[in-house]
Amino acid sequence: MRNYPYLSDAVSLGETQTPILDMGDLMLKLEYFSPTYSYKDRGTKALISYLKSRLPNGARINEDSSGNAGASISAYGAAAGFAVNIFVPEKTVASKVKQIELYGAKIHKVPGSREDVSTAARNAEGYFASHVYNPEFRDGMREISYEIFRQAQAFPDFIFVPVSAGTLILGVISGFKHLLDSGEIAKLPRFVAVQTEAVKPLCARMNNLPFDPKAKVSSIADALVSREPPLLELMYEALSGVGACITVPEEEIMQARLELASKGVLVEYSSATVFAAQKKFKGIGKRLLIMTGNGLKNL
Repeated sequence: MRNYPYLSDAVSLGETQTPILDMGDLMLKLEYFSPTYSYKDRGTKALISYLKSRLPNGARINEDSSGNAGASISAYGAAAGFAVNIFVPEKTVASKVKQIELYGAKIHKVPGSREDVSTAARNAEGYFASHVYNPEFRDGMREISYEIFRQAQAFPDFIFVPVSAGTLILGVISGFKHLLDSGEIAKLPRFVAVQTEAVKPLCARMNNLPFDPKAKVSSIADALVSREPPLLELMYEALSGVGACITVPEEEIMQARLELASKGVLVEYSSATVFAAQKKFKGIGKRLLIMTGNGLKNL
């Protein structure tokens, strides 16, 4: 893989460059044009390729997920010959659970918080192939930045990113910093992290807002439910000085999804958060929104 010298034998499911839809004032990076229909395949390809060279064929790997990462790890893990176990919250969307099971992974439903799910996966027998704790996963996200650099006819001034565990925002910032350090770009775009008003640990940290991570809150944006993300301080440090964090309420997320669908773009609620956010954002300049997941996952 280009730009990934530590990977010698890539596990591939036919990934392709995801398109950018130019809508005039907005550009949409359609990451759901991926093998398992979400951006998570970027990180999974890097992580599973790395593990394939270090674990024996048939090894048991464990992942905790609210849905999309679990589907991605299941698909690439099956292709690599691993025995995949996915630990999910007990109220995970049924269609996402079904997708995971179709890849042959074993589902473990865990009551409690998102953090309880992570603990169960970490303590299970086998290798903890966490998309959060294994840095190869978020390193794989750099590829989005390289594609935006190659594809965008007008370089974006602002890049909007939905944020939960933090692998996407960290990877995208890292990719653009690599481009800057390599002399490919003259300046960084500004990064706008987006969270829901219900679950906003990063925005609370960035903007000094009240937020109780122990409160039992949920959101229609079911992929953005990490209340105590372990990478919170890394996100805060990476975003400070190069971006901002804003929140959107449930009703605006639902309306944003409907508005995008009326334009022919069907995304899951978690992706719609960035469309809702850009509507209230005051910055002037070209905007690119990362559309993370296919809307069929939320039917």
